[in-house]
Amino acid sequence: MRLDDVLADLSVESAELDRLVDGLAAGEWSTATPAPGWTIAHQIAHLAWTDEAAQLAATDPEGFKASLRIAAASPTTYVDDGAAETAALPPDQLLTYWRQTRAEVVDALRRVPDGEKVPWYGPPMSPTSMATARLMETWAHGQDVFDALGVRRQPSNRLRHVAHLAVRTRDFAYLLNNRTPPGEPFRVELTGPDGELWVWGPEDARQRVSAPALDFCLLATQRRHRDDLSVQAEGADAEEWLGIIQVFAGLPGKGRRAGQFT
Repeated sequence: MRLDDVLADLSVESAELDRLVDGLAAGEWSTATPAPGWTIAHQIAHLAWTDEAAQLAATDPEGFKASLRIAAASPTTYVDDGAAETAALPPDQLLTYWRQTRAEVVDALRRVPDGEKVPWYGPPMSPTSMATARLMETWAHGQDVFDALGVRRQPSNRLRHVAHLAVRTRDFAYLLNNRTPPGEPFRVELTGPDGELWVWGPEDARQRVSAPALDFCLLATQRRHRDDLSVQAEGADAEEWLGIIQVFAGLPGKGRRAGQFT
């Protein structure tokens, strides 16, 4: 996937969430979301905060190292603290701030020299991978906002970016959980929103995962409990992966409880 294509999809994903929150009354920004302790304001603040961090990483890698040291010193509170500080802004200022940061990170990623990687809280990433990660975060935190407001959103083929990142970060999920990644590749087969089959891995792989793309992405971003999703595994290693899968950097999350959205 070309960087410009991913950035274009990122902009569309952001605009969809923007339209949802732009019409909220000031009091609705304090609506609780499924993430414990986080309101809608926290979700948008987190996106703005991480966009700003990504912009810094892309333009000033040495300067970004300072934030890595702070994160390492307080790994369990760093993300929440960043979201809480920005969430305190008045809603109109917060929305303006997010619009600014997401535009800046798109511009910054376009300017990264060919062949260079962008440092991050997980492994360094190419600009295309970083853009994919920003889209994943926007979709995942957007899901929390949609859920908080009781609004059902139509899945799109942009989910392919989220799924691709989840497959690419399989081994990272194992390492985050202090486990040894399997030595053999997995086969992942997902059915996209329009019925197209999306595949990763060799056709003859013994370890296999199959699912609707939406369900797989909800699991990989820990927005739904596996018991509430149609995600199937063949093989012990594939089964283990689905129990620890996470596409985001940072400490393993608790996810959502079974039946929370039924």
